[in-house]
Amino acid sequence: MGTSKKPSIGKRIFFALLFIGAGIFAGYKLFSPTAETQLVKNALYRNAGAGEAVLNQAKEFTGEIFEVKDGDLIMDAVKKANAGDLIRVYPGTYSETVYVDKNDITFQGIIEDGEWPTLDGKTELNDAFLYSGNGIHIEGFKITKYKGNGIMGQAGNNFVIRNNWVIDTGVYGIFPQYGKNGLIEYNTLTGIEDAAIYVGMCDNIDVLHNEVFGNVAGIEFENSRHCIAENNNVYDNAGGILAFITPGLPIKTTYDIIIRNNFVNANNHENFATPGSTVAGIPPGTGILVMAADDVIIEDNMITGNDNVGILITDFESGGIKASRDPESEPNPDNVTVLNNYMFRNGKNPIGEVKLLMKAQFKDRGPDVLAIGGGTGSTIANRDRYVTFGIGKFGNPKIETSYGVKSFLLDKPAEHRDITKEQLGEFTYYGVCSGCHAVNQRLIGVPVEVIQMIYKDRPEAMVEYMSAPKNLREDYPEMPPQNHLSPEAKLAVAEYILTIGK
Repeated sequence: MGTSKKPSIGKRIFFALLFIGAGIFAGYKLFSPTAETQLVKNALYRNAGAGEAVLNQAKEFTGEIFEVKDGDLIMDAVKKANAGDLIRVYPGTYSETVYVDKNDITFQGIIEDGEWPTLDGKTELNDAFLYSGNGIHIEGFKITKYKGNGIMGQAGNNFVIRNNWVIDTGVYGIFPQYGKNGLIEYNTLTGIEDAAIYVGMCDNIDVLHNEVFGNVAGIEFENSRHCIAENNNVYDNAGGILAFITPGLPIKTTYDIIIRNNFVNANNHENFATPGSTVAGIPPGTGILVMAADDVIIEDNMITGNDNVGILITDFESGGIKASRDPESEPNPDNVTVLNNYMFRNGKNPIGEVKLLMKAQFKDRGPDVLAIGGGTGSTIANRDRYVTFGIGKFGNPKIETSYGVKSFLLDKPAEHRDITKEQLGEFTYYGVCSGCHAVNQRLIGVPVEVIQMIYKDRPEAMVEYMSAPKNLREDYPEMPPQNHLSPEAKLAVAEYILTIGK
């Protein structure tokens, strides 16, 4: 883990003026999504830490380069590639799903005269990139009109997802699931009906310098540990940056999260999530949400113009989650630290309980910081600077800054997962299925306990459904075929799902 000193006030003001000079304060938009903008982002922010250096270490290239041009299939190159190879994709439109179950493959989009290689799902395909290999690097693509995910990782470690546009890709934009040691940076994401960047059940993830707008949730850390969100521009979502626990998943905790130096502005978009899904409960106008997560540090963010609340810290019960359904998930947010943040014009149009709290305290606007429900050990610096509700038990912080932690990336790559035959069902559920199917909590798909009732003692019937699903429930989106999984993996995960909780 790298270390660095906290930037001086002068330097921070300088960079703030750079952002303002980029034409953004009036409309809360830091960068317009253009190729030139991406180059500006790289020039402004490039500052690799020790962990990032491992992911991007300069080695003598000994692999093979496969070139893909308009009219070719990217998957044809994937089938030929071996570990250490580079797949270079030139401008054109590619309507396909790229499945990657090999290690150490790099996908490099080539941008020529402002034209990008574009993966277009035509609102028919579910996923653009779907990888389960380790050491996957995806950079320089436009991805649009997929029904499920732009880029999804399934139990792959040591990944880099950089400098992509992800537009209108259905449920998730960039979604690493059950991965370790990953970097997500310089991406632009919009039009996602759940989470634009969704870090699910992961460890040691850096989310840096992304522009995220016009989604239901901007950046989510769910049941994940050792993660940082820094230097992102998060605006016009229903909810900006979230760190929370979803009960009913195999990983039961979220902790050691740093949310630092982000612009979290005007996240007042209507919530257009699928009714009944977890994020459908996010109140529009929420800047930063911490629910049941522990050891979260919120520092040096500009949090402005969020109509409901700037920072919301809550437990399961107050967040509308039934903690009793998963007693292994501790329901309270503990040791949340709010350090220096720049907050103004939050709470202009609060909803529900927040509005009632305003009236009870004779306030003319809603809070910058609201804590509601249980939890212990939380602290806040300079509380008098903000409008606050419910922080009476908050103490003074024991730390002055989080800048001693520069990155959560590991100093050496995480080990590749070698899955035995006995582990195949469990790891397939963790890496593939649990992103949509919690045990007894609705996510995108039906809960595991419902699946168990339908397919009791019939794993082969579940496999048939995985291979050719039919949308039998109007209140749930259509499940995509899971034909990228081997027949052995399908049967193993079906048998494993029927044993969960038994």
